[in-house]
Amino acid sequence: MTSYLIPGIYREDLFPKPIPEFLTGVPAFIGFASQGTINQPERLTLWTQFSARFGEPASEGYLSDAVQGFFSNGGHIAYVIRLNDTLEIEAALEQALEALATINALDLICVPDLVRFDVETVLRMQTQLLEHCQALNDRFAILDALPTQVLVQQTRLSSSECAAFGALYFPWVQVSSRMIPPCGHIAGIYAQRDRDLGVGQTPANIRLEEVVDLSVAVSDADQARLNPLGINCLRSLPGRGIRIWGGRTLSPDANWRYINMRRLFVTLARWCDRTFADVAFEPNEFRLWVRIERELTAFCEALFRQGALQGSTPAEAFYVKCDAETNPPEVRDAGTVITEIGLAPASPAEFIVVRLIHGNAGVAFAF
Repeated sequence: MTSYLIPGIYREDLFPKPIPEFLTGVPAFIGFASQGTINQPERLTLWTQFSARFGEPASEGYLSDAVQGFFSNGGHIAYVIRLNDTLEIEAALEQALEALATINALDLICVPDLVRFDVETVLRMQTQLLEHCQALNDRFAILDALPTQVLVQQTRLSSSECAAFGALYFPWVQVSSRMIPPCGHIAGIYAQRDRDLGVGQTPANIRLEEVVDLSVAVSDADQARLNPLGINCLRSLPGRGIRIWGGRTLSPDANWRYINMRRLFVTLARWCDRTFADVAFEPNEFRLWVRIERELTAFCEALFRQGALQGSTPAEAFYVKCDAETNPPEVRDAGTVITEIGLAPASPAEFIVVRLIHGNAGVAFAF
């Protein structure tokens, strides 16, 4: 602290702390490791930090492979948490999720080591992950398919009320000479897509890096059966490499069918929690309503410019309403502020139809 010896007026230049950047595509990886503090999330920004904090890869685990796949596919920031291997797996997972609940900087959850267990245990734990994401409403689960039980897995998971908070990927990927679940590589694609185009874009039709093969060659007939069920296939496409060829959640509800739709609303919820944390106990009157409406409108306009919303104008893409109508006296007396937000998410173009028109002038293409 500066010492002032002479009475008078002094000027100090104070620089406010920068507001942390609002990021998406930040996963938490949960799994077994040979060292490191149990249930203590560690923030990594480089793959090389993994071994320094968690030791050599566990011989039967997939945690290190998943984290490496994340960074090799465009990921920049991840949290890694070591499971307590002295407990039953379901209890260990519950403790890890509790440790992650207060971290609002992440929005994805991956647990590659779940697939080491029997089918019933996997289904219970993956349902637990979906319930965790729904309860917090600020994260989304990337789930690995069971190699030979994916249809059973989809049936059980899609029947859950929280099915919209996760996506299932099939089959496994080969890295070097080893087959591993794909969630880490997929999470890297989510992060890359978010950074390049925004969270409203579907993380699909992107080549997976550091993958040499798939455990199953998915045919067109296979995908015609799996895609409508919400099973996102990885495909080896001639001349285009191995790519994500699906963008659906596990939900049968058409409103939440696509990953970009669910994640768009998850991101909105995260942004609101972060932006409006300081308005608690503010006077519930016109000036507060104007502030909320102004800041939400700016955020939604940014989503519109990214192409996350439908419509040719912002008015067609969204609306924000926070006024005396949404906050009548009885609402204000209860200490509540109500804002209505309507979004029109852009649906992905899953099926692009090209028509060939045969006529006297020859063949014409119509898109």
